[in-house]
Amino acid sequence: MAKLKIVGGRPITMDEAIELRQTVFGSAASPPRGEWTRTGFTFGPANQEYPYGLRTPRNATRGMQSVLQAHIIKQFIFDNKPREKSVPLEELLKPTEAEQALSLYTAMSDILWNIGEKTKAIVALPGEASHIPHSHVYFQDNVTEKLYFFEFTKLDDLQIFMKRYLPYFTENPGPGTLLYLYSAVLTRGMENMRNDLDAPKGAHLMGPHEEGSLNVITLLLTGRATPYLHNGVVYVGDEDHYAVPQFGILSRGAIGLLVWEGENEAMRSASRMPGSRLKTPATPVWVSCCCGHYGVLFNSNRELLRNYHAEKRFELHYYTCAGCYLSMTVDNRGQDEGGGDTGDQEGDRKRDDMVSTPLERLIHTKWMDAKITYHGALPASLNF
Repeated sequence: MAKLKIVGGRPITMDEAIELRQTVFGSAASPPRGEWTRTGFTFGPANQEYPYGLRTPRNATRGMQSVLQAHIIKQFIFDNKPREKSVPLEELLKPTEAEQALSLYTAMSDILWNIGEKTKAIVALPGEASHIPHSHVYFQDNVTEKLYFFEFTKLDDLQIFMKRYLPYFTENPGPGTLLYLYSAVLTRGMENMRNDLDAPKGAHLMGPHEEGSLNVITLLLTGRATPYLHNGVVYVGDEDHYAVPQFGILSRGAIGLLVWEGENEAMRSASRMPGSRLKTPATPVWVSCCCGHYGVLFNSNRELLRNYHAEKRFELHYYTCAGCYLSMTVDNRGQDEGGGDTGDQEGDRKRDDMVSTPLERLIHTKWMDAKITYHGALPASLNF
């Protein structure tokens, strides 16, 4: 599908370009990480394995792509599901090329609309000419200085626009992921972004993380780029300082987040552990961050998180944007058996932790004592 020439829009100014680059990457005087200017949103072929899945190399865009992937899976399983008959999961996850494109621009629109509090969204697209010269305060990246901004106040108009200009986001190699990240940041607003990050002056959205920052994940999932994953507002202080608020997750969303950061105790603070609003979303679809590697966990039963009995034993599926997939059975029935010595149970749990895969440890953050049985061998290319 050919890219259409951009019509309309407002060109970016020097001040906006510098502020945008500083907010996202920390500096306008040095180039951004190169993967953002050469990674687009691309599906696998519709006639091959896992046609519902985005494919991306292992780089800093993968976290963001995993959020889009979670929304796409939610659409295919729950939003598009015929209500008059039962359709097998494998059939729901076999989209055509047209359905792939529809799911992508719909997910992109819905996320931006949520970030804009369902009142507005801003989309950034590049023109052909640069509006800003290269200088000691601004290092050209061949994208930011060419941007035009388009603002929308109706979701339907936003979806039509995203459909029309989707090739700008799917071109690969191309800057599609950067354009979408910029659109999310612009929709949230620079001042709101700085307040969300709640960090000293100079803090920015990106970090050194190989597959992307959790701040990007919370921005796309919740509409706020908060580094805090706990429920609600927590006041933090001591006898020498006034208590200050840390704004965590303010409401339950359609898609959840599970995090396990390994044995790095420095990262396992209470504010970095997802609260119940992230662990128990409206639909059984979660973005997962396992030792810094992102993926998507999902189940096809809408009632899974609403029915205690449904959680006793169920199938769980895991997909990463590397094109890796595995399925497993999660069995929680052992929790109901009771009995036994508490010390013995604790010892068994520690022994289980020693032999568990990182993915199992991540799942145990939601279902603590679950027995997990994989279906088939673990893919050799699976990153945990």
